[in-house]
Amino acid sequence: MSMIEFQNVTFSYEAGKPVLKDLTFAVEKGESVGLIGANGAGKSTIMKLIPGLLDSMGRVRVDGISVGKDTAAEVRKKVGFVLQDPDSQMFMPTVLEDMIFGPMNYGLTKDEAVAKADRILAEMGLSDLRNRHNHRISGGEKKMAAIATILAMEPEAVIMDEPTASLDPYNRRTVINMIRSRSETKLIASHDLDMILDTCSRVILISGGVLAADGPAERILRDRALLEANRMELPLSYAGRASDPDR
Repeated sequence: MSMIEFQNVTFSYEAGKPVLKDLTFAVEKGESVGLIGANGAGKSTIMKLIPGLLDSMGRVRVDGISVGKDTAAEVRKKVGFVLQDPDSQMFMPTVLEDMIFGPMNYGLTKDEAVAKADRILAEMGLSDLRNRHNHRISGGEKKMAAIATILAMEPEAVIMDEPTASLDPYNRRTVINMIRSRSETKLIASHDLDMILDTCSRVILISGGVLAADGPAERILRDRALLEANRMELPLSYAGRASDPDR
């Protein structure tokens, strides 16, 4: 069974101006999939539709559950969403309080939630952020803390919108290693194509709200003609190489 499924999904913020147009794709359980496209392609809209933050025409399913108002709570237990702007996600005074809020709402004791938070922080090398106030940490630190907060919920799938944006090279590599080590289903929207290449086996390319390509990450991300036709450039890892997918 697919973990995430879009079936003939159309969405508009303004009447007569669809952002997504009859979009169909599926992400299987355990897959790590990169979602790429130029600015305005529809990536962030796709991310918001999965946990039911927006309503659309067509059908969005998570683990076989049709996403809607009546199922939003059930869906959000299965999918953790790392927002592009961590200020929209971190709302408690300290990092630890943010990390234990969700698990405690799902029934864990405070001691159990704290132990889980400490484990995630240690795995990510962020233990020094444990008791820091969210308004006193850097943007990069807050992004890392936001990712840790979602992982503490232990979702079956994690969707990430630009998870490496604003990170310095060391923390960017930490996030890449963390993503590669996790077994959850992952859908990652990013302009950081080298990160996508490092973490995803498959890529979905969105252009103008439609599916432009879907296939192995290495094939799509080294196809210069395909990327340039959709207002994108080769990852630095492939820059200067031939765009022939068979090479």
